[in-house]
Amino acid sequence: MTNVMAGVFGASPVMPLERHADIVHKCARKLEDFFAAVVDNNWEDAASVRAEIARLENEADDMKNQIRQNLPRSLFMPVPRQDLLELLLVQDKIANGAKDVSSIVLGRKLEIPEAIVGEFRDFVSRCVDATGQARQSVRELDELFTTGFRGAEAELVASMIEKLDEIETDLDEREWRLREGLFAVERDLSPVDVIFLYDTIGSIGGIADMAERVGRRLELLLAR
Repeated sequence: MTNVMAGVFGASPVMPLERHADIVHKCARKLEDFFAAVVDNNWEDAASVRAEIARLENEADDMKNQIRQNLPRSLFMPVPRQDLLELLLVQDKIANGAKDVSSIVLGRKLEIPEAIVGEFRDFVSRCVDATGQARQSVRELDELFTTGFRGAEAELVASMIEKLDEIETDLDEREWRLREGLFAVERDLSPVDVIFLYDTIGSIGGIADMAERVGRRLELLLAR
């Protein structure tokens, strides 16, 4: 794989980061299928989807390590190598978060209360919107390098980051309503399950936070 990565870097120093973003988003997107199975109490399907999430997370990890080893140190680039590595690490945490939350929910066979199922699934979908927007922004890196992080391409990416901020604001409001809905029914639930449900909501929100941080890293690149 090292030789392949070296060839890719020869063509473009940021193409592997874009490919890594694709894998990370695929991993996050699987959460919709995972929680659909959880809501249906179909733990066999949930386990199957969780295994796919783990496979994608491992693939993202492998690519992250290859990028760190092969990203040229002496390449003349419009932005520092360290900035690209920090973007890579933030984006990788999205996949880590998807694997972690699916593992905990599956391990406990944590049921989502019927009263909040609709809002919960919408919350997960909106989180995936955030990771998708982050991926779309990262996929413009190659063009940004070509233009020296200036001009119309930089303005396009700035508008994408602004859209990502809007999604994050919407997610914050949805998370608050979801927690409020859980609070209304928590007396009817196992206290331990309540704790894990709040943690699950927070973990999903944390994945979206990582997507927003990808936007922040891109903003720093544009400001160089």
